[in-house]
Amino acid sequence: MAEKESGVIQGILDNGEPEERNAQAINSRADDVAATIMMDAARFDPALSHEAKEYLRDQRALVRLQVHHFEEERVLGIEALKRKRYFDHMRMSFQVFMALVATAIGLAAILMVWDAVHSRSVVIDEFEVSANAVGQVPNGRIISSGLLDVLTRIQVATRTSAERRSLSNAWTNDIAIEVPETGISIGQIENVLKTRFGHDQHISGDVVITEEGNLALTVRGPGILAKTFLDNRRNIDKLLTQAGEYIYGQSQPGLWANYLASNDRDDDAIQFAQHAYPTLSASEKPYVLNDWAIAIVDKGDPGASEKGLMLYRETLRLKPDFWTGYNNVMTTLTAMGDEEGTVRTGEQLMRVAGGRPGRAPEIEYQNYDQQVWDLTAWIASNIADMESHGGIGTNASATGVVNLNIAQYEAWRHDVDTAAVRIKTTVVNSRSAPDISSSAMSKAVLAEEIGDLKAAAAEWDNYAAAYKNPTVSILNPMYMCYAAPTYEKTGQSAKADAALDAPIKATGYSTFVDCYRFKGDVLELRGDWTGAQAWYAKAIKLAPSIPSGYYSYGMALFKHNDLTGALEQFRLANQKGPHWADPLKAWGDVLAKQGHRAEALDRYNEALKYAPNWTQLKQARALAEKADS
Repeated sequence: MAEKESGVIQGILDNGEPEERNAQAINSRADDVAATIMMDAARFDPALSHEAKEYLRDQRALVRLQVHHFEEERVLGIEALKRKRYFDHMRMSFQVFMALVATAIGLAAILMVWDAVHSRSVVIDEFEVSANAVGQVPNGRIISSGLLDVLTRIQVATRTSAERRSLSNAWTNDIAIEVPETGISIGQIENVLKTRFGHDQHISGDVVITEEGNLALTVRGPGILAKTFLDNRRNIDKLLTQAGEYIYGQSQPGLWANYLASNDRDDDAIQFAQHAYPTLSASEKPYVLNDWAIAIVDKGDPGASEKGLMLYRETLRLKPDFWTGYNNVMTTLTAMGDEEGTVRTGEQLMRVAGGRPGRAPEIEYQNYDQQVWDLTAWIASNIADMESHGGIGTNASATGVVNLNIAQYEAWRHDVDTAAVRIKTTVVNSRSAPDISSSAMSKAVLAEEIGDLKAAAAEWDNYAAAYKNPTVSILNPMYMCYAAPTYEKTGQSAKADAALDAPIKATGYSTFVDCYRFKGDVLELRGDWTGAQAWYAKAIKLAPSIPSGYYSYGMALFKHNDLTGALEQFRLANQKGPHWADPLKAWGDVLAKQGHRAEALDRYNEALKYAPNWTQLKQARALAEKADS
């Protein structure tokens, strides 16, 4: 093994020619032969024997010298191999590094091209300022910045609607100013690529002083007809606002209609929709119709709900998966007193969406959840909507602070502590009727839940004041009826009657399940049991798919000790609203009174799934569990 290693190393280190190495080998063999002959002869000749000893001594010294030399050569050979291996590694690492650099450059180029192809930004080019306007208006870049501010403000206000439309275009991405550069830069290369392959929308314009002395601002862009805006007072900010609204309306009519309808510019929204609708693309029409309807309903003119409903239904004909359209149909049907129609529309939404959860966002079921008393689903969808929209929610402008609406539903779900915290930590806009009404109702419902009827009645007074505003009464006209039982229990019968009559006076509609069932409650409190039963029956007949009529009737029957009748009503209420805890608890209460503790415990356990923080429910369950054991 050592000989092999020596041979390998020697072969690596030996730089001689093959002929020289062969000659050395021959000479070495010749010396070996001569040494053998001499040693054989030295056995018979003393003089020769002495010479042989000297020769062997010299050979030994030579061998030692060769071994020492060989060791040095071996060490040098190993060091040379190490250096060679190091430089090989360095060369390989450098090659890998260069390959990575080339790959990175290639990927960067691909990304630049990909970004260019998918670029959908609005680019505001620097405006031209005529010679006669220089010094009287800001420079072109500042004017472009002013237009950018206007467009950004509109974009922010409509971004929620764009997200709900899954819209991807220039107006939901970046809006920026492009200023010409000198020289060649990566930025310029990107601009060239975007110009060649992208879909950016460039807006340009100019500013001049007319012969009449007016300041004239002209804007133009792809697909946008050039338009000039004049102002004799030379108010550039006013012109930029007009120009920005014009540009946005021309390029994104659906979002512009939403912006107008969402900012209390109902007349502008209606006028814009009427003029724009005939020329809209098929994809834009459902959205413009939707906001057109919103503006009509918000105005509250006679027949507004019917007109709005017609437009909402047309949006669904044009776009069967227009989820917001279903929600708006349900909202309008509810406001018109057709709550059974609301349930039917919610069921249609589920079918089209492929079940629930399905393709439709959960927030679009809120009206349906309200009718079938699926409080858990309603709360979850509204919390998610609020948190995903800056803590405000998409319905805040119409229904008030969404956090207060959630508190109201949490109180209905008997989650007292959570509702109280939401109410205490929410800032109310004292100039917003929806905010005031949401605050009053959430506090009233919470006060009723904890048994403070006096405080509840006071909050219903606050709600009644806000209810006079059509913005409040049109959207949820039935809510005023909730005050009637509280007023009656606190000895304010006149207010109870006024609360029950409020919806028809405010909206012209009176067919609401809640108003019918609460009319029954009021009559029952007054001792008119026959009249009360008649109104409970009317509530059930009015909307047989809604559980609240059955529940109220069942509670009244239970109060009158008709356990069999109450049990049937609670069973039906649970059938229509399987996620509502109240009928389940009441059902369990009846069973417990009948002595069916095990069955009562089953109902209580089921109810706890939908009202996990209901104190009275937990107490009833504990009693049933103790009795059953």
